[in-house]
Amino acid sequence: MNTLFPVFVKISQLQTLVVGGGYVGLEKLTALLNADADAPITLVAPEIRDEIRALAGQHPNITLIAEAYRPEHLADRDLVIVGTNDKGVNRQVQQDCKARKILVNVADTPDLCDFYLSSVVRKGDLKIAISTNGKSPTFAKRFREVLEDILPDSLQETLDNLTAIRNRLKGDFVQKMEKLNEITSVMRSGKGDTSAPE
Repeated sequence: MNTLFPVFVKISQLQTLVVGGGYVGLEKLTALLNADADAPITLVAPEIRDEIRALAGQHPNITLIAEAYRPEHLADRDLVIVGTNDKGVNRQVQQDCKARKILVNVADTPDLCDFYLSSVVRKGDLKIAISTNGKSPTFAKRFREVLEDILPDSLQETLDNLTAIRNRLKGDFVQKMEKLNEITSVMRSGKGDTSAPE
């Protein structure tokens, strides 16, 4: 059973460290930037791919440290993502994070992770995260592609209309929720209109 608690974090308000400057480090850095291009991210590795350096050149919020990982790199970090090809380094980073109560993700090593990076479907302001409880990132990726094909691009218009409706509703929180539940119930049947009222 998947007992993970899904949350969406505001990484622009967190100090994130990526350990690893190879392909996996590039993949994780790209995922973070796709979530928030302005998030403050530090990447440490003795060797750093040119693609990572190019990204850092485009994003002043990225700091590159071209040296081997040391526990001092964890100072003031809120979140750590590890993706080196050295299992010893990966385990050391995980242990150092645990000692400092910092949440850590070690790529392709579920047993060392406090959290997993999900496959993400995005349609405007709608974001859906997919988790297989670390069992199969490949399945999560394929399922994401299915959802991307199914979900219409017009979803952003629907969200904007629902925001306009919510802002115009009168009454207390419970009354507003009841009205929004009534309006959005049409989504289950595929009928109805969620356009903003005149």
